[in-house]
Amino acid sequence: MASTKVISSAFKFIDPIFRGLYHRTKKHEDDFKDVLQRAADVGVQKIIITGGNLEDSKDALKLAETEECLFSTVGCHPTRSNEFDKHGDPDKYLSDLIELAKSSEKVAALGECGLDYDRTQFCEPEIQKKYFERQMEAAESTKLPLFLHMRSAASDFCEIVARNRDKISGGVVHSFTGTKQEAAWILDQGFYIGINGCSLKTQDNLDVMCSIPCDRLMIETDAPWCEIKPTHAGFRSIKTTFPSKKKERWEKGSCIKGRNEPAHIIQVLEVMAAARQEDEEELAQIMYENTLRLFFNKS
Repeated sequence: MASTKVISSAFKFIDPIFRGLYHRTKKHEDDFKDVLQRAADVGVQKIIITGGNLEDSKDALKLAETEECLFSTVGCHPTRSNEFDKHGDPDKYLSDLIELAKSSEKVAALGECGLDYDRTQFCEPEIQKKYFERQMEAAESTKLPLFLHMRSAASDFCEIVARNRDKISGGVVHSFTGTKQEAAWILDQGFYIGINGCSLKTQDNLDVMCSIPCDRLMIETDAPWCEIKPTHAGFRSIKTTFPSKKKERWEKGSCIKGRNEPAHIIQVLEVMAAARQEDEEELAQIMYENTLRLFFNKS
């Protein structure tokens, strides 16, 4: 599948598990270069490493600058929005995010930002809403597109986005698991919708994905999470598999069981194309061009 061009997002590509470390314990060799090679082998052209907070964003950008194929985002995930206040100076935290975002051509987008009401134990909704809206100031200042997160919070998410739409140059709602109605609203705002394994769990998920025009779709992995599991509705459509071992028994050339990685994006493509009854190569090319248009259009 090397002729199939795709661009993958890897949420925590800076996670130590891509270096063989699990809870600070070494389980296997650093296989980061192997991960990159497997991605290239299935046609991945670029990988966007997603920043989850200010420090993660710094680390993501630092890593992105080591490889031509790597890029990063800068932002604060909704479940970590408490960090604005913990920093002691929310305005300084925001200005530091903006400064970092403007510091390098390797920064492809602002985010991951948005709302997540499935995990309010990490950050209460009012704080999430407050600092999601503050990050709209960063969008206006940098003119970068947004890498957006919306989980069980569609009403508040839509309200904040609509109120700030003139500040936003464009964006994608990634890892989408919402309804057809929510998808339609996102499309009405001119945004793209990102699909990964979490977006393909149920038949309803597949039906929603199929309702989205291909020229508004993007594809991602959200590695090391969101793999397509045997319990997922689309699992039967997977054709490409990878040899894998438990982390304690890892061998050179093997993936790690339970660790999603950018190469697995080919499986997302296979499920999407099968459900939509579309040609894989053609669908991949359209989504590749969509991603270039949003994140890598410097005109």
